[in-house]
Amino acid sequence: MILVVGDIHGEFRYLNSLINKRQPSMILQVGDLGYWPKNKRNQKIKNKNTKIYFCDGNHEDHESLRKLKNNEVFKNIFYMKRGSILDLPNGRTVLFMGGSYSFDWKLRTLGIDWFRDMELLTWDDVVNTPDTIIDIVISHTAPEEFFMMFNPKEDPSRKHLSYILKKYKPKEWYFGHFHYYRSGFDCNCKWIGLAYPGSGYKWYVSL
Repeated sequence: MILVVGDIHGEFRYLNSLINKRQPSMILQVGDLGYWPKNKRNQKIKNKNTKIYFCDGNHEDHESLRKLKNNEVFKNIFYMKRGSILDLPNGRTVLFMGGSYSFDWKLRTLGIDWFRDMELLTWDDVVNTPDTIIDIVISHTAPEEFFMMFNPKEDPSRKHLSYILKKYKPKEWYFGHFHYYRSGFDCNCKWIGLAYPGSGYKWYVSL
């Protein structure tokens, strides 16, 4: 079983409960996992047999992510940097494209829990993606073609993801960031925006 999971924000008790209940072999996570390695009081992810692959959201320690020498940040937990590709056991290929805008930046502290110059998806991120067939995209925010009820004008990440949508023409796309569940079909692509645990909305789906 492969699950796609929405924003976690470090509330790993929900993720641990899901893993214990569903016993997935793999989880693809859409960013805002809650990677804050300097915070020693963080909860732990209990994923003995489940491999977790996550992209970066806007609410991560981007400074620490960029210093990683190995993408396995903890046992069986893998950071998929922007443009990373994962081949699934069923033969489908997944592209990970993290990054987005913190619309709550006024509540955060630059360099501590807000990394203004690192969080956004950039043009360099998308033009350097490999030339290959992509079946599924996992991102934090969404392309402009996918209608969401709000869209910060300051976020160029959505425009850059539109480039990815046009380049690869994936069949499926999953993202989070907006904190509510929504699905649609645009540009021949089935897409799902996931909520977060405790929101009362759907925050994970089976792939």
